[in-house]
Amino acid sequence: MKKVKCWIEAMRLRTLPVSVAGVIMAIGYNISTGTLKCLPVLLCLAFAVLCQIASNFANEYYDYKAGRDRVGREGPRRGVTEGDIAPRAMKFAIFAVLAAAALIGLSLTCWGGLWLIAAGILIGVGALAYSTGPWPLSTHCLGEVAVIIFFGIIPVNLTYYVQALQWSPAVAAGSLALGLMGANVLIVNNYRDIDDDKAVGKHTLATVFGRKAMLALYIFNTIAASLLTLSQWYAKGPMWTIVPSLYTVFSIQIAFSMRHAEGARLTPFLGKTAILMLAYSICFLIMEAVA
Repeated sequence: MKKVKCWIEAMRLRTLPVSVAGVIMAIGYNISTGTLKCLPVLLCLAFAVLCQIASNFANEYYDYKAGRDRVGREGPRRGVTEGDIAPRAMKFAIFAVLAAAALIGLSLTCWGGLWLIAAGILIGVGALAYSTGPWPLSTHCLGEVAVIIFFGIIPVNLTYYVQALQWSPAVAAGSLALGLMGANVLIVNNYRDIDDDKAVGKHTLATVFGRKAMLALYIFNTIAASLLTLSQWYAKGPMWTIVPSLYTVFSIQIAFSMRHAEGARLTPFLGKTAILMLAYSICFLIMEAVA
């Protein structure tokens, strides 16, 4: 049971709502255009979750290999660094999960076309490039940008396209909004880990610009994300604007609460930020289904 718990921790369940939210929001857009198809959307969901798990595994393995993690760090326990998971087993798991995602991605070409193979390769490379390669994104202040692209822009637009076979400016705006929400999850993570990251020479926006700047960016992302889709909520009826309004209020409340916490006490805010993102996408789906 201990081994199972270590692998579950390595999946970082608190962050998985980030990948689920993109697919859910796309479902809302497909419902609004009458293009929803159940099988491809389920495959998109499985693909998104598997890619995130592979990315989380890769982050743990390659940070261990590069010495960017240390025993007793403030964040959740890292199984490989702490000796709970063998490095070889984690490396195998990374590519096994990526292989499973690739098989699912190949099946999606039945709906979206063969060009999706290139998109799948890009996503797979991105899952690894976040933590490894000649220019690891997570150590060169590009983590938040990667999240916006790979957990917002790509999943929302591609999930919508696979079913509708067309692009949409409204979907593009929604994908960017969701990407900014996802970036906030990483901001909390790096805000919490700032001391550990500085100690091992890991360069993130948090280590470069400091805590105050990251809280300001968190609030900026929150407001920008709400504004990007505000007209879409309003178009379905003014009452629906309560959703982006509440999202903004709760997120800013998290930002202010983070000022008075440090270390492991910041971890719950990571989960809350991810859940808010997921709740936002679910409410969007509900709005499109009933309004």
